[in-house]
Amino acid sequence: MAVHIGSRWKTSNRPCSVLPSRTRDGGDSFEVLRDGLPQKHIYDLVYRHGLDVDASGERLAMGSTTGGLWLGESRGDSWTCLSTHLPPVYCVRFA
Repeated sequence: MAVHIGSRWKTSNRPCSVLPSRTRDGGDSFEVLRDGLPQKHIYDLVYRHGLDVDASGERLAMGSTTGGLWLGESRGDSWTCLSTHLPPVYCVRFA
């Protein structure tokens, strides 16, 4: 499993959103993982080290430069916001 983090910037009538996506076939196709992530009024930037996957591959953590922190369960199928008021998050790691 590989996870890619991207953003959709507002252009014309497209909304802004945080767009983590997952591939299970080496990049031939990607599945967008949105459940539990903000989909409007997004100003988050996630650096490469702002995403981590635990040793089991089941849980993901993602932090943004605007202080957002999310936990993804079931390989990112659903996300829970842990905080939106942290200092900029440049790196997250599971212990």
